[in-house]
Amino acid sequence: MVQVNGNYLKLKAGYLFPEIGRRVKAFSTAHPDAPLIRLGIGDVTEPLPQACRDAMKIAIDAMGTAEGFHGYGPEQGYAWLREAIATHDFQSRGCAISADEIFVSDGSKCDSSNILDILGEGNRIAVTDPVYPVYVDSNVMAGRTGQAGDEGRYAGLSYLPISADNGFTAEIPSEPVDLIYLCFPNNPTGAVATKKQLTAWVDYARKNGALILFDAAYEAFIQDPELPHSIYEIDGARDCAIEFRSFSKNAGFTGTRCAFTVVPKGLKGKAANAEDVELWGLWNRRQSTKFNGVSYIIQRGAEAVYSAAGQQEVKGLVSFYMENASIIRKQLSSAGLTVYGGEHAPYVWIKTPDGMDSWGFFDHLLNNANVVGTPGSGFGAAGEGYFRLSAFNSRANVDDAMARIQAL
Repeated sequence: MVQVNGNYLKLKAGYLFPEIGRRVKAFSTAHPDAPLIRLGIGDVTEPLPQACRDAMKIAIDAMGTAEGFHGYGPEQGYAWLREAIATHDFQSRGCAISADEIFVSDGSKCDSSNILDILGEGNRIAVTDPVYPVYVDSNVMAGRTGQAGDEGRYAGLSYLPISADNGFTAEIPSEPVDLIYLCFPNNPTGAVATKKQLTAWVDYARKNGALILFDAAYEAFIQDPELPHSIYEIDGARDCAIEFRSFSKNAGFTGTRCAFTVVPKGLKGKAANAEDVELWGLWNRRQSTKFNGVSYIIQRGAEAVYSAAGQQEVKGLVSFYMENASIIRKQLSSAGLTVYGGEHAPYVWIKTPDGMDSWGFFDHLLNNANVVGTPGSGFGAAGEGYFRLSAFNSRANVDDAMARIQAL
């Protein structure tokens, strides 16, 4: 009989969001008329920018002609999109990133998991706690961890707790690690990192020969011009960091799928024989072998994000969601809850009231306010006692949800 990958059997219960879906489905079955408002999963709700839609329509029409038809595209992404990304997202901020160091993909969630394909199994891995679950689960699936303990933490991972007690700032590890997952603005807490804080991480990585996997999926929501949007704004980061970006949250591409990963040339790791190996070549080979590229139509839509009209529309989307976040912060604070985040990210991180655990608070809001959020413990042991609400929704739903919660 065929054998299964036993590493999957180490996973604690279901992935967080499917578990939320299971509970919500059970509630909806029992209460079919309940007017649910979903502020849990970070999925956007507003329409795609007009500039992107127009570009996609033109691309579709072109695909219907002999001259404009496109079959397989370059696995790394079309040059015109990679050049637009390099110019607008990096070079404009003083980052020495070139177009050929950018790899277009179908999602940063995928890339942050797939990157393990080119990294050795013996790496010591550090993650913040709470953390975006994909970072942990993908390492479990790949056999990079041991079993989970009673708190859900896996042997073989170094957990870096972040909470109100340390200002949601992870401390530099006291022991050497090889692989460091950082996400800023942070999902789920909404915390940000200053240049000084990121410099400390870059200095640590260079000193210890470590690699930083930097998730900047929410950089467009940063409101303070002094805060860095990219790890490459830090001197030396090209020598120790890979960055993940996405069009999902800033431009509404969650349903159309387009993202990119930056792997600087000259960034190196060690082979088993201690020889230096350039990671760019390994990632390029991985993508060329396992990925056929993002649709031409979708890439044309992504390119339009960088047009004058696209930039204006994306700015409007970001502002809309951040206004939602501000409403959530203010209304929950006035209701007596302690809240964090929501200032540079579309997530508000709430301290659960009266010592209630995070899944208990989930059920409380679901049953009594018909509002769906995300329990903090689903992001890690240090997330217990916290709860995440997403600002990705209509203004009417956000206002209604806040009124319901205040009524509790």
